[in-house]
Amino acid sequence: MSPRKRAERPIYNRMRVLRAERDMTRADLAKLVEVNPQTVGALERGDHYPSLDLAFRICEVFDLPVEAVFSRKEFSYLSHDVYGR
Repeated sequence: MSPRKRAERPIYNRMRVLRAERDMTRADLAKLVEVNPQTVGALERGDHYPSLDLAFRICEVFDLPVEAVFSRKEFSYLSHDVYGR
């Protein structure tokens, strides 16, 4: 896991939302991807970015492609995408 640098382009993620949809705690996800729960929190806050290996492991847990979990652009709210609000 690489620490976030100010000069880097940010990497956004939907990990918190995906965990909530699946009623999964940080500890649950951490156990499945073999990291500490604090690591999951740091990733969700954007304090750290995942390695490519960790990103793939996270995506496997959610059974989603990388583009659905991580992005260079901020994710829009579902209500905006569905209802235009």
